[in-house]
Amino acid sequence: MANEDKIQALIEKNAEAELGGGQDRIDTQHKKGKWTARERIYGLLDKDSFEEIDKFVLHQATDFGLDKKRFPGDGVVTGYGRINGRLVYVFAQDFTILGGSLSLAVSDKICKVMDLARKNGAPLIGINDSGGARIQEGVSSLAGYGNIFMRNVLSSGVIPQISVIMGPCAGGAVYSPALTDFIFMVENTSFMFITGPQVIKTVTHEEVTAEKLGGALTHNTTSGVAHFAGKDDQEVLDMVRGLLSFLPQNCRENPPAVEPADDPTRIDMGLREIVPDNPRQPYDMRKIIHSVMDNHYFFEVQLRYAPNIIIGFARLNGMTVGVVANQPSFFAGCLDINASIKGARFVRFCDCFNIPLVTFCDVPGFLPGTTQEFGGIIKHGAKLIYAYCEAVVPKITVVTRKAYGGAYIVMSSKHLWGDINYAYPSAEIAVMGPEGAVNIVFKKEISGAEDPAQREAEMIEEYRRTFASPYRAAERGFIDEIILPEQTRPKLIRALESLKNKKDSMPPKKHDNLPL
Repeated sequence: MANEDKIQALIEKNAEAELGGGQDRIDTQHKKGKWTARERIYGLLDKDSFEEIDKFVLHQATDFGLDKKRFPGDGVVTGYGRINGRLVYVFAQDFTILGGSLSLAVSDKICKVMDLARKNGAPLIGINDSGGARIQEGVSSLAGYGNIFMRNVLSSGVIPQISVIMGPCAGGAVYSPALTDFIFMVENTSFMFITGPQVIKTVTHEEVTAEKLGGALTHNTTSGVAHFAGKDDQEVLDMVRGLLSFLPQNCRENPPAVEPADDPTRIDMGLREIVPDNPRQPYDMRKIIHSVMDNHYFFEVQLRYAPNIIIGFARLNGMTVGVVANQPSFFAGCLDINASIKGARFVRFCDCFNIPLVTFCDVPGFLPGTTQEFGGIIKHGAKLIYAYCEAVVPKITVVTRKAYGGAYIVMSSKHLWGDINYAYPSAEIAVMGPEGAVNIVFKKEISGAEDPAQREAEMIEEYRRTFASPYRAAERGFIDEIILPEQTRPKLIRALESLKNKKDSMPPKKHDNLPL
């Protein structure tokens, strides 16, 4: 064959591979409001940066007529490229080829890019759109999933791993995304579940739709499995790019800094008005976060789940920080099971990837009730304690109002080796709220008073002024400085700069035993 013929043959093979399962199946994908695997990769990566790997791989199965159903590349597109100029590895399951089902060949392709990502210290992004295990391959398909799971664990804490669910993801397939750091979903076109609606109906006689069982909103609001949801493929891929802008390439690097475009000395007198004088009145902690961060921008994570705690990424004078904050406008900012798990997972991620933690504390305690106790709040609350104790990145805390009891300790207090701990003049730091404390300590005195109600009110105010003020904590060095609210941004930036070279570590061990 002449060289020209060989070149033409390559061109034709490339075109065949890039057509996936054929134009009819591509059209069907588009009718569902979904992009193809390659369209998703091109929409995610910088223009013309994608380099494909294993384009001509074929599965080797012959049972059930599979020898007559072979497509170049099989059911996944793999390779590497750039996002904002930085290297990433990516795979995208191709639903147009045998429903994107996972064969051993598909698994081998995915494992190859996972290994390359880990060895080269670059983020891995997996785009999931698959009917699950390729049943015709039997145990080989199951082996493929196991090989992927193993690599998810090997890469955990080494490189950022991001899963993007853009279609079905069911059965054993869901565990690979669950082992990664962040999960994105598309509203109305993606879902995740262990067993589908039909199996559930057969076994438990429950009737539920796929969307209700495992759709984007279910996993972003009820289960907490997913972290982000977007209205379509493009919006979700843009969100992935946004997240990566805050993250380092791997655990050996610091997160990327950007040229600051916001005055580091900027103050906001409006911060004086956010925390109400009435300690029982709620307010939106996001107003404080947006005020102090660069360009008032905050990239929130798990916006719809456990809203009594806020987590996300922002920048201070160009430096990436992870933000954890109680939200007084939900459950008064109490910590519950879901909030504890949400916060702990985020704190541990930030510590893995050298992202300093900024904590805003306004917490009256752990949420009381039998539901919480029976659900294991003791164990789950301990996860947040453990995460903060374990974190060796810079830890800066601002107590804006309430910091009571064990919940005060949990929220990156000085006792969990917080580096710099600030408090507003409005802070109340105590074992419990004044009302509860007075009714325990001065119960007899109040009941014996001529006007018990008036005496109780007087003692509550005295307790709040004397024992719950931030000055008691400052006297003991538990608070490093009591600051004016408008000083928050410059104080955080100076503290962060002072901690740039912090070195700390946990004692040598095989691994920890987090209270799971």
